Amino acid sequence: MDDDLEWRERQRRAVRAHAAADERARAAEQAEAAELVAWFVAEATRRGLRTTRLVARSYDGRSRYRTRLTGWYVDRARRRAVDTERRFHLLTVPASVRSRLFGADPRPDPAPLVVGRGGRDGESIPLRDLLHRRLAAGDDWD
Repeated sequence: MDDDLEWRERQRRAVRAHAAADERARAAEQAEAAELVAWFVAEATRRGLRTTRLVARSYDGRSRYRTRLTGWYVDRARRRAVDTERRFHLLTVPASVRSRLFGADPRPDPAPLVVGRGGRDGESIPLRDLLHRRLAAGDDWD
């Protein structure tokens, strides 16, 4: 009986230790990605890249909504962007009449170090490479 309780307690400690390690790794990744996003905004501003009013799309892709965000799209599909406030955005929102009338207010997302990791299409790219490509394209991105 004591062995069983001891084994369960060891298992609980191991699970907590793994969860804590995962959280530390996730926080470190998000901090590194946030630094890359901040660098991108500073570099895009320094180069004089034109900003644009960002548009969000519904999850199904059928509707487009105005936003109050200004920044740069960082992928050709215009699903990911960085705003002038150094925040990363996935520009997809739920479809709604309210968003159609008043615009959408997409919340910033933690930037991933690898964009598209785990996606169904199998295409992924390191955030650093994506941001470098966007800078290299300049205002000819569209």
